[in-house]
Amino acid sequence: MRFPVKKSTTLLGAAALAASLGLTACGGDDGGGSDSSTVTIWSSVDQPVQDGLVKALEAKIKDGGDDITVDWQKVENINQLIMTKIQANDTPDIAFIPQPGVVADIVSRDAAQPLDDVVDMSTLEESMVPGTLDAGTVDGKLYGMLTSANVKGLVFYPKKAWEAAGYPTEVATIDDLNALTEQIKADGNTPWCMGIESDTATGWPATDWFETLVAKYNGADVYKQWVTNEVKFDSPEVRQAADEFEKLMFTDGNVLGGRDAIASTNFGTAGNPMFDAKPGCWMYNQGSFITGFFPEDVLADLDANVGVFGFPPAEAGGENPVIGGGDLAMLLSENDNAKTVMKYLSETDIGNDAAPNSSFISPHKDFDVSLYPNETTREIAQVAYDSTALLFDGSDQMPGEVGAGTFWQDMTAWISGQEDLDTALSNIDASWPAS
Repeated sequence: MRFPVKKSTTLLGAAALAASLGLTACGGDDGGGSDSSTVTIWSSVDQPVQDGLVKALEAKIKDGGDDITVDWQKVENINQLIMTKIQANDTPDIAFIPQPGVVADIVSRDAAQPLDDVVDMSTLEESMVPGTLDAGTVDGKLYGMLTSANVKGLVFYPKKAWEAAGYPTEVATIDDLNALTEQIKADGNTPWCMGIESDTATGWPATDWFETLVAKYNGADVYKQWVTNEVKFDSPEVRQAADEFEKLMFTDGNVLGGRDAIASTNFGTAGNPMFDAKPGCWMYNQGSFITGFFPEDVLADLDANVGVFGFPPAEAGGENPVIGGGDLAMLLSENDNAKTVMKYLSETDIGNDAAPNSSFISPHKDFDVSLYPNETTREIAQVAYDSTALLFDGSDQMPGEVGAGTFWQDMTAWISGQEDLDTALSNIDASWPAS
C-alpha cells in the first residue's frame, strides 16, 4: 500500500526538490556523502519522528565523543528523488527508504554499502522482530535496516460500547472472528466498517486485506512467493483469501452501507461511525496510522475510546505473521562517520525520544514499551512483537503496474460488482511484467 495521503508532492515538485536540495546535499566523488564531519541524512518520516530520532542520535554522538555533525533533511517523494541523485552522483550519506523494492533497485545500481560489518548483526537478529531484517536484505547482505515501523492488520473497535456489549478483546482464530461477526449481527448491530475510496489510489485498503489474509492462511514463505509472482493471484492460496474477504464484507448485514457502499466510502472516515452514541459499525481493519483520522473527541482520550486487537491467525498457536512497513536506513557512503551514525541508528534505544511524542513504533522487540504515549500504541506495537514475522506490505513490493495498478483497480471493480473474481484475478496476473 503506497499510502496516498502523505504523497502530495507531484513529479514536478520532486524535480524542484531535487534541484534545490542539490545545493545542500553533501555529494562527493565517492558516490555519496563527503569526507567532512557532517553526515547528511534524508527521510520522509513524519516530522515528530524525525525530531525524536535526531535528538537521540545527537546524544549518542556526544556520549561517544565523536566529531560528527548530523544534517537530517526531510524530503518528499524520496523514492524518486534518491534515484535522481544517484544518477547525479550526489546522494546523502544515509537515506531512509520506505519500500524494499527501492532498496533492491539502489543496490542494483551499486549505490549502497552493505551493513553486515557496520552494525552488530548478532544483536539485531536477537532484538528485532522476525522478518524485519529480511526486508532490507539483498543477495544475502543487509542493505536496508528497519528503523521506524508501522503495523497493519489491526482490528479497531469502540471500547466503551464493546465492553458494555461483552464482546471479547482477544480473538484467537479467523473462525472465531467469523463467529464474533455473527454474534454482533445477531445482536442487531452492523459488525464491520469498510471503505476503500482514496481518490486516485482507490482500492489500496482492499489490497491490505488480501495481504493480511494470504499471510494468515498460508504463512510467510507462501506470502513472499506471492509477492514475487511465484504464486499467482489466480491460485488456491489467494482464492482462499478472497473467499474470506467475501464472507466478511459481502454478506448482507455485515458492512455499514452494504457491499455497494464500500468503493465509495473514504478509508479515512469509514471507521468514524464506530464512535457514534449507538455505533453504526463495530470493527474496522486498518493500519496503525488510522487512529490519526478518528474524530477529535475520540483522539482526546484514545485509550478510553479505542480498543484494538491483531487480525487473528488461521489456527490458534500457529504461524501468525503480521503485515507492516516502515523506513529502511541505507548507507550510501563509505564515510567512516556515516558508518558510526548507522551503528547508532541500529541500537534499540534510538527511538527513546521519538516514541513518547510521535507515531514512532520500534522494530526492536526489546524496546521499552512504557515510552509509548498511550496504551493503544503499546497494544499496536505488541501485535508486531508477538508475531512470528513482520512482512512488508505486498503491493509495495510488487511492480508498480501491479501493486499500485491492477491490484487496486481490479479489487475495486470486483468489490463494486463491475467484474467477477475470476476476471479480477486473471487481469492482475496478466498485468505482471514479463521481466
